[in-house]
Amino acid sequence: MARSELAHATSMNDRTTIALLSGGLDSATVAGMAKEAGNNVIGLSFDYGQRHKRELKAACDIANFLELNEHQIINVNLAAWGGSSLTDINQEIPTNSSKNVGIPNTYVPGRNTVFISIGLSFAEARGAEKLALGVNAMDYSGYPDCRADYLMAFQRLANLSSKRGREGKGIHLWAPLVHWKKVKIVKEAIRLGIPIQKTWSCYQGNEQPCGVCESCRIRNEALIKAGHPDLCN
Repeated sequence: MARSELAHATSMNDRTTIALLSGGLDSATVAGMAKEAGNNVIGLSFDYGQRHKRELKAACDIANFLELNEHQIINVNLAAWGGSSLTDINQEIPTNSSKNVGIPNTYVPGRNTVFISIGLSFAEARGAEKLALGVNAMDYSGYPDCRADYLMAFQRLANLSSKRGREGKGIHLWAPLVHWKKVKIVKEAIRLGIPIQKTWSCYQGNEQPCGVCESCRIRNEALIKAGHPDLCN
């Protein structure tokens, strides 16, 4: 699958898209893009034992703002075995930049693989044609499951592993932001009218964003570059 295929958006009426909705800026933007394209969008979020469970409230707020007909929150306890500072409170969330130091401990083993697999099951059961993902490979923390080659391989697996795929009607993994800079995502969110202040990016499990974790820093830098420092944490 070529890069253009990853970003290909089909404008369609009366077609269903399942949007993985974390509550963050990227997933909110993708859900908004799908809604604008005329899709019937169903939100799918995960309570996976994350310390920043506050993002689930943000996901509900975005689902309400977009007037989604349905929003499911699924429990998948990835914290049962830890392996990440996002699921293990005994690990410290880094506040220094992770560039050139490998994949940070905020990486959750298998998270996107689990989420996409469940999303594909849900999509096939509901007759959806697309699974919308807020995956971004540019301003990210080096996670292996946020890269284009991962999505391309998963698309091939999705086509082989489902009844619909074997019948030539596979569910499309739609990741339009995969090659976008974060500032471009911010501008698109503003164009769509997404209430950025209702989204949640912080890795910490507090009521207010910390402003110093990598996710907060990437978000704030993009907001400043886009001319909206008022929306920073």
